[in-house]
Amino acid sequence: MTPTIDDIHAAAERIAPFAHRTPVLTCSWIDRQAGAKCFFKCENFQKVGAFKFRGACNAVFSLSEADAKRGVVTHSSGNHAQALALAARLRGIPATIVMPTTAPAAKRAAVMEYGAKIVPCEPTVESRETTCRRVVEETGGTMIHPYNDARVIAGQGTAAMELLAQTPDLDVILTPVGGGGLASGTALAATALAPDCRVIGVEPSAADDARRSLAEGRIIPSNNPQTIADGLRTSLGELTFDILRRHAHAILAVSEEGIIHTMRHVWERMKIIIEPSSAVPVAALWEHRNEIPGQRVGIIISGGNLDLDGLPWRGPCSFVVNSRGPG
Repeated sequence: MTPTIDDIHAAAERIAPFAHRTPVLTCSWIDRQAGAKCFFKCENFQKVGAFKFRGACNAVFSLSEADAKRGVVTHSSGNHAQALALAARLRGIPATIVMPTTAPAAKRAAVMEYGAKIVPCEPTVESRETTCRRVVEETGGTMIHPYNDARVIAGQGTAAMELLAQTPDLDVILTPVGGGGLASGTALAATALAPDCRVIGVEPSAADDARRSLAEGRIIPSNNPQTIADGLRTSLGELTFDILRRHAHAILAVSEEGIIHTMRHVWERMKIIIEPSSAVPVAALWEHRNEIPGQRVGIIISGGNLDLDGLPWRGPCSFVVNSRGPG
């Protein structure tokens, strides 16, 4: 069932005791490069370092007492795994996370520190889903999908709802697109609260399945995309595809070079740590400047979790941003 603005308002009340109301930052240097006035909703300061806590928290605290006692189950190798583990710990219920064997050790450690049980699986969609079904059958737990879940989407929509309250009169919101949970929640919130505000999803050119899916009118699965934005390698779900098809104004794609060097520029200029997936909508500010000339632009910074031992740059940054944008 598609969530409504009432569901997003309810989610905001439900998660208020647990989630941070994250700040909105500005950067005059980025404004000059983009030719626009930009406002950054910093979900990298959210619990577990990502917006994912909003959706996971809403889903967990939406459960009845009887369902909650049986725990929750999901599959994830990233931020949703940590978010669901923490939300379950806050409610005092068990969580089982199916994680592929290729998941970084640091992420597995974080999930375990939050008290969740990890069940390993092969690094394929089929193995993830099959293992999840088995765990649900064994535990009786409730499956909380990382993005194709109305409760999760409503929770993610609270970030845009806050942004619109903190920064009125936005002309456009840029948001990253992977599985589509954040983009869908953003589109639903903006449609209801600021109908003149365009919602534009942004994804890597190397993982542009959402753009192609909306163009074709059907879900085109992501086929092992090779992008540094690891949080955006996932295909849309049926629910998120339907919401974006009806409410998103466009899906744009940005280059790998743009993602990498935009991340570095944000670190250097804004003095905040963002992950590659968060740099994707920021890169659109210069790679697609024609979409936002002179406008008030909201950008959702989705998270700040990355492996510091594997930073994607070596030596000076060769990617130049100027008044015309790169290229």
